[in-house]
Amino acid sequence: MIFYPEERIAIFIDGANLYSAARGLAFDIDYKRLLDLFSTKGRLIRAFYYTALVEDQEYSPIRPLVDWLDYNGYTMVTKPTKEFTDAMGRRRVKANMDIELAIDMLEMADHIDHAILFSGDGDFRRLVEAVQRKGVRVSVVSTIRSSPPMVSDELRRQADNFIELQELAPSVMRNHHPREEAQRPEPRLPIRGEGAESA
Repeated sequence: MIFYPEERIAIFIDGANLYSAARGLAFDIDYKRLLDLFSTKGRLIRAFYYTALVEDQEYSPIRPLVDWLDYNGYTMVTKPTKEFTDAMGRRRVKANMDIELAIDMLEMADHIDHAILFSGDGDFRRLVEAVQRKGVRVSVVSTIRSSPPMVSDELRRQADNFIELQELAPSVMRNHHPREEAQRPEPRLPIRGEGAESA
């Protein structure tokens, strides 16, 4: 990783993409440690986290994370998922945060020297190129070590640096302590008639 102490840095996390990449490598992200790590690499201006939320669910498993991040140094960008029926008559959920991320990165480009994109999505290649033309260095954090690899080849080639998520793992993974495990509540099975989905 190439960083300069005086660089102004912004982090852009594609939440669903990072979650899938970390899962593919069999570890959980500790978002406080992630923020601490990049705070030591330069002047961290902003850390954005993008995720879609299912609005009509009584309880969303991602809600506690979203609230925690919001209170602990992240700028949260969320939008409700859209449900639709596809051509085969199946119900689908659409949740794409690419446009929000692209607009924010382009707007921040005038105020930063280095953008760190946590995503392997090849759709971001043109965004990376546009931000680079504004004089900003772009590092992409994802993994080629999962099966299948989570990062597109064209995005890797476009980035100034590619940071392998597995190599960051020792610095950003959540450490599970036995005491923590003991305190974690057992998943509650839904009571018949509650209308909850089965666990």
